[in-house]
Amino acid sequence: MEITASLVKDLRERTGVGMMECKKALVHTDGDIEKAIDYLRETGVAKAAKKAGRIASEGIVECYVHGGGRIGVMIEVNCETDFAAQNPEFKEFAKDLAMQIAANRPEYVKREDVPAAVVEHEKDIVRQQAINEGKNPNFLDKIIEGRLKKFYEDAVLMEQSFIKDENLTVQDKLTQLIQKIGENISVRRFVRYERGEGLEKKVDNFVEEVMNQIK
Repeated sequence: MEITASLVKDLRERTGVGMMECKKALVHTDGDIEKAIDYLRETGVAKAAKKAGRIASEGIVECYVHGGGRIGVMIEVNCETDFAAQNPEFKEFAKDLAMQIAANRPEYVKREDVPAAVVEHEKDIVRQQAINEGKNPNFLDKIIEGRLKKFYEDAVLMEQSFIKDENLTVQDKLTQLIQKIGENISVRRFVRYERGEGLEKKVDNFVEEVMNQIK
């Protein structure tokens, strides 16, 4: 059975579980939504999703510096209690994510953070790519959907393959940790710096200012 976006959305609304987990459950149960709900409950994912609705105001800010100061990352990972923030696995997860950001250069924490204008721009690009490649117009929507998925996997931290286990996404690893620790855990924000990054733009702005003064 084809796993449609509407079916995934329906399961997500009924369980509160993320889209990727919902899709996996539907694939596992051949599209049977009731069996998918049972599967999510049996595996503990639905329970973890309920925890995800609770307020996470504690946590840590993890820092990671790579390459002798060439790349620096700061990330804030939240949990519900200070006790959980001291958990070695929680700390290790935050450190792993900082390393992941340094290596894989995500731009956003989750899919919902990607501005609509960026998504539309990406759609326009992949649509034109498909047309230039001579793809069948009848399949353009499917092609765009597939290439957007790849875009999200590159640009969104939670949808990237986890740095220590490529069979898991970062969201999968987060869900596992929520199940294990028993508290809501969320990645709030991060920033990544790379030495020399953005200098070209600064030089361009400087040149423009000088030219304006000359005029």
